[in-house]
Amino acid sequence: MAKAKAKSKAKPKAKGNAKAKAKPKAKVKAKAKAKPAAKKVAAKAKKAAANVVAKAKKAAANVVAKAKKAAANVVAKAKKAAAPAKRPAAAKAASTPAPSEASGPRLAPGSPAPRFELKDQAGKVVSSDALRGAPYVLYFYPKDDTSGCTREACGFRDAGASFGKLGAKIIGVSPDSEASHARFAEKYGLPFTLLADPDKVLAKAYGAWALKKNYGREYMGILRSTFVVDGKGVVQRAFYGVKVDGHVDKVLDAVGSA
Repeated sequence: MAKAKAKSKAKPKAKGNAKAKAKPKAKVKAKAKAKPAAKKVAAKAKKAAANVVAKAKKAAANVVAKAKKAAANVVAKAKKAAAPAKRPAAAKAASTPAPSEASGPRLAPGSPAPRFELKDQAGKVVSSDALRGAPYVLYFYPKDDTSGCTREACGFRDAGASFGKLGAKIIGVSPDSEASHARFAEKYGLPFTLLADPDKVLAKAYGAWALKKNYGREYMGILRSTFVVDGKGVVQRAFYGVKVDGHVDKVLDAVGSA
């Protein structure tokens, strides 16, 4: 009996102790779960705040950019309004060649060939007086080593033997310098004389310095021209406004019939 009572008394005490011990564990678990949840909430709040700040900065930048653009437009319009009006009449007058640049009259067959003394690509002086006694071809071209002028020069070069059989010399003339002529002759193997006429004195004497038009613009320049001069210093043929293709053959025929 005493043992049974002891057992019955011991049971309630065990239950009470279990309950007392269970309460602290439940509180610890609740606290442990609450910490991660709080961190998540804080992270979301920070992210939301960052998004709000970013959007605000973007909106402010757009406002500033639009303000700058508007200010630039205002300044541009003000400058345009303040700029002086253009005077097309004055510009047109300025492009008209001066009378002192005008070329001489064109030469006709039978005219005496103008006399000259000019330097060639080697720096040697060549004179019209020294050329007397044999026919020569004097051709004027605008510029060394340009497309049309190169084709024309190479055409005379390739026909050199045919001109030589007729006893005629080939002489090219342009406003380029002696050094430029030397480079041009060396580059394309030109065996004939190239005269430097920087002041266009000879070109004007032959009427090859003329008023030219290009895309509505007027200016003075070399008119591609060729002259066949006989041994007496008389112009036998004059070609003005030459087209390169087929020109050398025409000059060769002119020399042969002179």
